[in-house]
Amino acid sequence: MSDYGGDDEPAFADAEDAYYEPDEPEEDLPPDVEEDAEDTLQSRGQEQDEQGRTIVNSDPNQTGQKPVGEEGKKIPDDKRSTTPFMTKYERARVLGTRALQISMNAPVLVDLEGETDPLQIAIKEFNQKKIPLVVRRYMPDGSFEDWTCEELIT
Repeated sequence: MSDYGGDDEPAFADAEDAYYEPDEPEEDLPPDVEEDAEDTLQSRGQEQDEQGRTIVNSDPNQTGQKPVGEEGKKIPDDKRSTTPFMTKYERARVLGTRALQISMNAPVLVDLEGETDPLQIAIKEFNQKKIPLVVRRYMPDGSFEDWTCEELIT
C-alpha cells in the first residue's frame, strides 16, 4: 500500500483537475530598470569609503540600514578596541565578495599566471594583501570600526 491512497487509483489522478486560485490578484510588475552601482551595493548591505573601497559588513544581523542618532559613530583608527586579527568568518566574506567582483569583470590586482578561477584569484590577492575591501566591525552600542584588509593579520 502506498502513502498516497489506495492501490486501485493512480497517486495523482486529480492532478489535471487541480487549479491555482490566488487569494490576492497579481500585481503588474514594474518594467526592468537598470540600477546604478551605488544602489546595487546598498541593496546588498555594502557601501564604499572615501577611497572607493567596498566596505564589507562583518555583522550578519545588519540589514543594510544605518543606525540613527548618536549610534553609528565611526571609531577613529587610533582608538580601535578590537583585535587586528581577521576572523575566519571575515576571511570567508572578503574572499567571497572579491571572487564575486572578479567574476563580474572587476579589475584584477595581481598577476594571473594563467589562473581563471575567481576564487583562486581572490585568494592570490588576499595572500599578497591587495584586496581593496574594508571590514566594518559593529560594537554593541552601534558604533563601528573600519579595518582594511592590509591592516588585518591573517
